Amino acid sequence: MGSVLLISLGTLIILNVPLGIVIGLASLIALTVSQEIPLFLIAQRMFTGLDSFPLMAVPLFMIAGRFMERGGISKRLIDLASNIVGSVSGGLALVSVLACMFFAAISGSAPATVVAIGAIMVPAMVEAGYDKDFSVALMAAAGTIGVIIPPSIPFVTYGVTMGVSIGQLFMAGIIPGALMGGSLMLVSYLIAKKRGYRGTEKPTVKSFLLALKEAVWGLLMPIIILGGIYGGMFTPTESAAVASVYAFVIGRFVYKELSFKDFIKGFSEAGVTSAMVLFIIGTATAMGWIMTTEQIPVKIANTLSSIASNDMILLLLINVILLITGTLMELNAAIIILGPIFLPLLIVTDINLVHFGVIMVVNMTIGLLTPPLGIHLFIAGTLEEGVSFKQIVRAVIPFLAILLLDLFLLTYIPKLSLVLIELFG
Repeated sequence: MGSVLLISLGTLIILNVPLGIVIGLASLIALTVSQEIPLFLIAQRMFTGLDSFPLMAVPLFMIAGRFMERGGISKRLIDLASNIVGSVSGGLALVSVLACMFFAAISGSAPATVVAIGAIMVPAMVEAGYDKDFSVALMAAAGTIGVIIPPSIPFVTYGVTMGVSIGQLFMAGIIPGALMGGSLMLVSYLIAKKRGYRGTEKPTVKSFLLALKEAVWGLLMPIIILGGIYGGMFTPTESAAVASVYAFVIGRFVYKELSFKDFIKGFSEAGVTSAMVLFIIGTATAMGWIMTTEQIPVKIANTLSSIASNDMILLLLINVILLITGTLMELNAAIIILGPIFLPLLIVTDINLVHFGVIMVVNMTIGLLTPPLGIHLFIAGTLEEGVSFKQIVRAVIPFLAILLLDLFLLTYIPKLSLVLIELFG
């Protein structure tokens, strides 16, 4: 049954069938061929996989992100970022990355970050003389920070799947997210210097303080979320509910930009996106159960342990597997399917599960920029007309290279992920 499952999965992916259907259909084919397990088990396992209190955070963070986007938060974060780094060479590029870092601390979603910031910044960069392919590729790359800096929907998925503290995962993502953002800003600056992209006018102290005052409500969001979690006031799931209410109140009553129409549309968009993600999580849970029943994780773990002579080589092999998987499979589905496969190896080799969570999510975010799936390349491509997919792929290569270097550092320097937990945990 295991071989039928894997062959069906690979074939359906090649045929470009939607991922949620791929995973569910591959599981259905495997059970039909084996005739050992009733087919209703797929529905049962999907329900069991989604019947989880922590997973309620997924739609709630989606709602919070939509309200923040439509309530005027993203514009104010961009204005603040512009006052901080806008006057440097390639200032608008640096503003884009910094604004993504700010928004990542609000939305928990990478695609939402690309759309919310990119819809404003890509036209602004093109109008200022930046190349279209560079502008689009930068937004696609900067959006990946959205699932590293807390809150993070993939960290919620990983925590549920692997039995790891979601609060610790959130804390572990802060420094890696800052590292990725800083390195993308460095590459943007070097490219800007080479191509002669100029910065904006130097801001005054008054304009900076005004921008800070306007953006402070958005900047308080991560403080409320992390402070509430570590202060014991609410769980990570409850923090998502708090974030949604907070986003509504700020957008509706403070900035007064969240209309009733925006409120309904935000709920609708969050509902559609959440349904897609949760359907994939459900089918991936069913497939993960079948793989575990067939002892596929044990077989793969034994194979890897026989090849790897030490932890460094083992992590290298795992990174290669995750990078390849990330180019073909949706992030949350890959976490649910591959996490339990690697778990026996991680326990035997005493690799910290929180550290591995950062490694896994960073690998998967790089997959967001890598064809054939490369969902961020397609999303960012819709932000500006006249840019071919081939141009975007070529332009994103420098950003991919620096993110791979970040991955190497995060893999072999665990302190980058764990130091804040050790200090405040």
